Amino acid sequence: MSETKKIDVNSLYAVLQLEIENDPVQEIDPELYSSIGELIGNLKNQGYDGIESKIKDSLVKIIADMTTLLLKIRIEKAIKSKELDYSNLLDEERFILDSEDELRQRKEVILAATLNGRLKLLETVANSHRSRAIVIRFLKPIDQIIGSDLQKYGPFDAEDVATLPFENALALINKKIAVKISWED
Repeated sequence: MSETKKIDVNSLYAVLQLEIENDPVQEIDPELYSSIGELIGNLKNQGYDGIESKIKDSLVKIIADMTTLLLKIRIEKAIKSKELDYSNLLDEERFILDSEDELRQRKEVILAATLNGRLKLLETVANSHRSRAIVIRFLKPIDQIIGSDLQKYGPFDAEDVATLPFENALALINKKIAVKISWED
């Protein structure tokens, strides 16, 4: 599609139906996900009461379900195709598939290092993974802590965001004191 157009439930359904009925990934509006996000945002910002509010909430759920299904189908088609044709994939879908490629490469590195007895590489990978930092958002206040890297962190209030060593962040997440966030959030 060459021009960006406003999306509605009917046109989203048509895009989904076209994707379901055809084997290759279909060409769609490059701004589709942005348009859907705008549509949902506008619907959520409308102040309705009573039955109108329930209708609006149901409409948002229908749009979300159709979008979820569309994305799932398109990603699965791209992964299963013999030769990945990026031309009909949207940037958001390419972003997802890049992580699939990285996952495949990491598996190959670990397997090759294991099968070839490259213990130093395995140790480096393990240490690198353990020492990486994670961005978290605090759900509850917490006093200052000493990180696994022996640095001082905090104190933190609820809703504070911080980057902590993996082990400390994981412990706080498991105790429901914090949640992991990504830079995209």
